[in-house]
Amino acid sequence: MGRETRRNIRNIDQIQFHVDRKRALTAFDAYTVCYDRADEKVKLKIDHTYRVAALCERIARENGLQGAALDLAWTIGLLHDVGRFEQLRRYGTFVDAQSIDHAQFGADILFLDGGIEAYLPDDTPQEIMTLIETAIRNHSLYRIAEDLDERTTRYCHILRDADKIDIMRVNVDVPLEEIYNTTTQALRSSVVSEAVLQSFSEEHATLRSLKKTPVDYVAGHISLVFELVFPVSVRIMREQGYLEKLLHFESDCEKTREQFAWMRERVEAYMERRLSEQQNGQGAAK
Repeated sequence: MGRETRRNIRNIDQIQFHVDRKRALTAFDAYTVCYDRADEKVKLKIDHTYRVAALCERIARENGLQGAALDLAWTIGLLHDVGRFEQLRRYGTFVDAQSIDHAQFGADILFLDGGIEAYLPDDTPQEIMTLIETAIRNHSLYRIAEDLDERTTRYCHILRDADKIDIMRVNVDVPLEEIYNTTTQALRSSVVSEAVLQSFSEEHATLRSLKKTPVDYVAGHISLVFELVFPVSVRIMREQGYLEKLLHFESDCEKTREQFAWMRERVEAYMERRLSEQQNGQGAAK
């Protein structure tokens, strides 16, 4: 992170705004109570939201942010998946390709329909509102918009890293059959497509359009590790251990077992390199 970027981020502290976390949490609770919280999928997204908010704050703090800047990072995490709940109620799925873009939908609920008013005071500066909206709209894109200012870009990366870290946990804690709307037999008997494996060779996330088999979705989520921007995010992902568990996916197919063994080697080498770069002081971000 360059000096100019760090200075721009810290200027958030000079903007007169305040986040009442109790108010924001109360608003989120009031919003989600309208859905069936006994439904495991609803509970999944509520728990995911709280964890992502905490991760956003941690990543921001370990990158030198403080005060109002930490509140902003936490708030973005709290609001990022608001669209998931109505998506599930209307379409019965979290798969955007089969329903609606949940990030755009959530941003519309907050900033077009006025939902943000329950979370933040009326005198919140417009530039803060715009930054939050932009981060939410960009959080599930394959790549964020290229025309964003450095400060907005950094908050987008904080959210995206936090979201990716917790996605690994979700894939371990929740049955994969439920996440991917498939069967155990289909998962354990399918192989990883060559195009998906190519993503690992090139060290980038797998495009959604390339995922053809049930196990492609498992491999695709693993490939998100290549998109982590901050070294601290790589460290957190390793510490939590969920990525390692996902990389040891159990398959009935020998070819798939060989593919995952190869992916484990690629991911481990990549993470070692990123963490080594951090230790050697080669920049704060990828």
